[in-house]
Amino acid sequence: MAFDGVVTRAVVRELHKLVGGRISKIHQPHHSDIVMQVRTQGETVKLLLSANPTYPRIHITTEEFTNPLEAPMFCMLLRKHCEGGVIEQVQQVGMERIIHIDVRTRDELGDTAVRRIIMEIMGKHSNIILIDPATGIILDSAMHVTLAISQYRQVTPGRAYVSPPSQDKRDPLDITRPEFISSLDWNGGRLDKQIVDAYTGISPLLAKEVVHRAKLAGRETLWAAFSQVMDAIKLDTFAPNITETKEKSYFHVVELTHIQAESTTPFPSVQACLQAYYEGKALRDTVKQRAHDLIRFVTGERNKNEKKIEKLEQTLKDAHDADLFRLYGELITANMHQMKRGDKELVTVNWYDEAGGSLTIPLDPLKTPSENLQFYYKRYNKAKKSLQIVSEQIEQAKTEIMYLDGLLVQLSHATLKEAEEIREELVEQGYVRDRKKRGPRKKKETKPELEVYFSTDGTEILVGKNNKQNEYLTNKLASSQDTWLHTKDIPGSHVVIRAREFSDATLLEAANLAAYFSRAKSGSQIPVDYTLIKHVKKPSGAKPGYVIYEQQRTLYVTPDDTLIRQLKTNTKGYA
Repeated sequence: MAFDGVVTRAVVRELHKLVGGRISKIHQPHHSDIVMQVRTQGETVKLLLSANPTYPRIHITTEEFTNPLEAPMFCMLLRKHCEGGVIEQVQQVGMERIIHIDVRTRDELGDTAVRRIIMEIMGKHSNIILIDPATGIILDSAMHVTLAISQYRQVTPGRAYVSPPSQDKRDPLDITRPEFISSLDWNGGRLDKQIVDAYTGISPLLAKEVVHRAKLAGRETLWAAFSQVMDAIKLDTFAPNITETKEKSYFHVVELTHIQAESTTPFPSVQACLQAYYEGKALRDTVKQRAHDLIRFVTGERNKNEKKIEKLEQTLKDAHDADLFRLYGELITANMHQMKRGDKELVTVNWYDEAGGSLTIPLDPLKTPSENLQFYYKRYNKAKKSLQIVSEQIEQAKTEIMYLDGLLVQLSHATLKEAEEIREELVEQGYVRDRKKRGPRKKKETKPELEVYFSTDGTEILVGKNNKQNEYLTNKLASSQDTWLHTKDIPGSHVVIRAREFSDATLLEAANLAAYFSRAKSGSQIPVDYTLIKHVKKPSGAKPGYVIYEQQRTLYVTPDDTLIRQLKTNTKGYA
């Protein structure tokens, strides 16, 4: 992770502008995220503090968040102690990834008090902690750390706050040339790793940059490269940037010359850089967490249906004996005059055997010939009926799997709101219990918000991201002469070109969207069917999002991430 102590220092320097600002609102859109609105210097900004285990961070943001209907307890406590308070200080602890935000407020008696919000950026151990700095007592935290989790320190209300364990590293900003040279073992392996192990606040990414700038020409050049970087940091001279390669993207406040980049994007501030880097990643991670239970549930239902098909196919295999029971019945009828009660078997010529072989039919000696005949005809009728019922059940299970596969594809692309719409659909279909059943009356249903794209020549293309959106797009919004697209025999989104006439390029771009928002996203040469909306119909009683269509044509495309981003960018230009 590149959010090291150097980046933390750059963030804190920019956050100094919040000192003197008043915290007007506090929200907790996710259990690991806190968003504070701060009025300062004639503007209101949003400060995001995130203890997300994958993307912990703190920065000013313009991102929009969806807040829960009922604020969590930690959010309520922050509001009680900090809302309306004035930020007195924003300070980094040494070169650590720990930030203290001191807020001057008033307690229950109206007396002036100070509360400290501590942001600890430590990977999966990240946390947001509220303490009373006068006593050092923890008031609450986003993540509670009990004795079962950590024996070194516990983070729970009422306990004294203990700083994270020291790693006994040196401050790189205070080091001298002799100290630096003597701190490294020049025959002790990788120098970048030694720098990380010796100095606080330096990530492997920054250490590699220092070694790269030294060009391994010797001790003096390494010191020169190290001191050059550290001098810039001391002067708060930062160069926020995002550097991208084919496989990965990186960010830092120091220029990354050691990476062979496809592109490097500079930013005017660390805040803008961090928002650009984290926004999409963190949102996807949050959606995954919110949708985790849904994905697990839908996957479980899918597995149940697969096992059901296995059992039904075995039943179907057993039911194929129906023809044998019918043959037994016909041969018993033909030989009725030779049979009597007490016979254990009937040996007779099999008329249906071209070789003229004989057939031995087991009989129940306690039954009359007529009762044995009825026994085999009953088994024949039962097996025949079973064939029809079991075949129908297998088709139903296959349809169910196709529907559930579609939901899994939709969840993989879903935003928070779209994931909630999918959950509502599962409630409506009877898969899960309605958790809002005892709550207030359901609000009036609103029109789904569709994903809008524009082709390179300006033609509007709409994409349904879940079955609710697909139904609205295909069955209500689109006109009969619009063109409808969908991956052939592959779960995916409904896509509609909102024009009677359009270019071949627009058709290919719409097909790319259909392939991208499908289960075949990672494939190549994906078949995509397209036809007019008037040829698309939903069968009576079909599952949400299921349609049948005719008079289609098929083209083949390979999903292109860059093209999809470009089509979304076009939206801003044409909207």
